[in-house]
Amino acid sequence: MSFRDIAAALLVVWVWGVNFVVIKWGVHDLPPLLLGGLRFVLAALPAGWLIARPALPWPYVLAYGLSMGVGQFGLLFSAMAYGMPAGLASVVLQAQAFFTLLLGGLWLGERIALASLSGLLCASVGLWLIASTHGANMTMLGFTLTLAAALSWALSNLVVRRASQAGHRPDTLALVVWASLVPPLPLLAASLLFEGPARIGAALADLSWRGGLAVLYLAFIATLVGYSVWSRLLTRYPAGKVAPFSLLVPAVGLCSASWLLDERLTMQQLAGSACVLTGLLIHLSGGSLFARLRRPA
Repeated sequence: MSFRDIAAALLVVWVWGVNFVVIKWGVHDLPPLLLGGLRFVLAALPAGWLIARPALPWPYVLAYGLSMGVGQFGLLFSAMAYGMPAGLASVVLQAQAFFTLLLGGLWLGERIALASLSGLLCASVGLWLIASTHGANMTMLGFTLTLAAALSWALSNLVVRRASQAGHRPDTLALVVWASLVPPLPLLAASLLFEGPARIGAALADLSWRGGLAVLYLAFIATLVGYSVWSRLLTRYPAGKVAPFSLLVPAVGLCSASWLLDERLTMQQLAGSACVLTGLLIHLSGGSLFARLRRPA
């Protein structure tokens, strides 16, 4: 990869890592479901006149919008509103890679490599270590909702894979933008039902500049800028060269949460995070990491 493209990949890593801190700021001012609805209302604005519709049948766009928008982000925002630290959320959400692995084997009949199973085992130990610290600086509800968000992310991954198997290869940015048309109505309806008109009205009336900037960042920087740069990199390089950069997202999430939110993790949570990230590294390496370690100097 060229230096310019490496810098672009690192920019996306930074944008997506800091994203977890911004979500925490957002749910401080706005109810989580309302925040999710507003994020996707703004993210969908370029659809139609700036970005062409992806070459994909509407059922795939609908399924992707529901799993990614309503599932992944609706649950993630709720998790962080109900006791999930931003740094830990950035780590636990990476369980999506292993949910994708398992569901891909069950639903799409994809082969699961031994290295991926080893990574899954390592990450599972890490998730157990993190889950067992509930009650310290994390709630079990927040942890469970984050795992559910990771499962929803995995489902959105499988929608894209199933579309590829059917001969469709949509542009990532176009899919994200047009799928953003799907979540606003269910998220805003759920907000009205569960968060209530009084809470919504009070939150909007008292919205601070930080809360407003959080909505704009989530919609335009994290979604439109992040995915546009990432999709451009995926068109220029094999996925194996681009995907490893995603390992740095939880690292940035942990560091930025410590710096900007003054989050402090316990030693057990740090050990669990290390296990999750090591498992993800083993999985992404596809066995090549073990081969390098066995190779004589």
